[in-house]
Amino acid sequence: MKAKTLFYCTQCGNETPKWAGRCPSCGAWNTVVEQPEIRASVKKGTRSSIKGPVKASAITDMSTDQEIRFSTGMGELDRVLGGGAVKGSLVLVGGAPGIGKSTLMLQICKRLGEQFRVLYVSGEESVHQLKLRAQRLHAESENLFVLSETNLGDVLECVQTEQPDILIVDSIQTLYNEEINSPAGGIGQVKDCTMKLMQLAKEGNITIFVIGHVNKEGFIAGPKVLEHMVDCVLYFEGDQHMTYRILRAAKNRFGATNEIGVFEMLDSGLREVENPSEMLLSGRPEDAPGSCVTCVMEGARPVLAEVQALVAPSNANYPRRTCNGLDSNRAAMLLAVLEKRGGLKVSQCDAYFNIIGGLTLDEPASDLAVLTAIASSYLDKPVPTKLAAVGEVGLSGELRSINHIEQRLAEVQRLGFTQCVVPSQQAHKLRAPGDLRLLPVKNIGQVLRLLAHDDL
Repeated sequence: MKAKTLFYCTQCGNETPKWAGRCPSCGAWNTVVEQPEIRASVKKGTRSSIKGPVKASAITDMSTDQEIRFSTGMGELDRVLGGGAVKGSLVLVGGAPGIGKSTLMLQICKRLGEQFRVLYVSGEESVHQLKLRAQRLHAESENLFVLSETNLGDVLECVQTEQPDILIVDSIQTLYNEEINSPAGGIGQVKDCTMKLMQLAKEGNITIFVIGHVNKEGFIAGPKVLEHMVDCVLYFEGDQHMTYRILRAAKNRFGATNEIGVFEMLDSGLREVENPSEMLLSGRPEDAPGSCVTCVMEGARPVLAEVQALVAPSNANYPRRTCNGLDSNRAAMLLAVLEKRGGLKVSQCDAYFNIIGGLTLDEPASDLAVLTAIASSYLDKPVPTKLAAVGEVGLSGELRSINHIEQRLAEVQRLGFTQCVVPSQQAHKLRAPGDLRLLPVKNIGQVLRLLAHDDL
């Protein structure tokens, strides 16, 4: 008898009885694949084995005396996790190949081994290869146990034998459950293995870190439901040709999702960057047109970022717009505002935007710096090296108020900047820190006059 098959969407996990070019649930194209239907054999008259009676607990009766959050030994990772890892949580770490996911997980094993038993399961490396890498990263510990295995049943049996406090799985795409008739890395395998690990984490109060590969679109390989099952989703980002890496939380049930951690990749492993603003501004050219510095909030941390813009005349009917680290729709809006309210003919120019260091600017407080960089490139007028700009730009060309401006100005002054362009409605309420000079502006016309008349 031919086995019945179903069709799954690799993005959202939606099941359909027949193939379609576009998923009817999430709307993604070419993501529906065929998968044999998995049927669980359940005998009549049997019930699942549950330890003790099923009884709910009142949340007011629960005690919080026992500390359930602990430090991983890396301050930047603790920051992204919301102050440390949580006991019994399932954390998914994703990133491009070679970005440093395995290095990050193995590095924290030494500090965690000082107080916990750690089991590192690798489906991609042998135990001898793990030994060599641990020696290079100086991550050896007596409480660190390694296992090279891809069978989920054998992994769970080893967990029951060793009784670890922390389990690291590298990677979820290499695990398979022999009860399911599909290859490792398939949709059914990834969903089932993740579910088993989630049950292990909750029932055994084990903190589990799972490494996941990403596909060519930049999403974690496997069904989208995988990210819904885990407690925390971390993305390790960065250019392989650069030494800096950014760890960002896309989901966190136990903390904020707008924190970032910055690392530098060295021969001996990852090094924490405690001052990302200084790192992101290193190598900045002096008195170069098209460059302006702004201050964005990454969680509770103010970070300075350099915005670069290049505007050049275009001979094509449709000028080119290229954005790296900036929303293309936001950039197009600022170009339109600059032409309509500022009088600069940028509609017939090619425009290129770049955010240095791999940051992604997604808050409106960076609008003024982007607009200043565009005007500086168009007028070929450099922005002073010691000047920063913060503020939101409206469609009428006005400058709007922003939040956390005191923290932003303190970070600007700490990095040695002497001038900062701010919205005028907030300037009279502020006390400039140190010798920082505030330049209040009401609209983009005043900003352009400052650039043109050397008043900056």
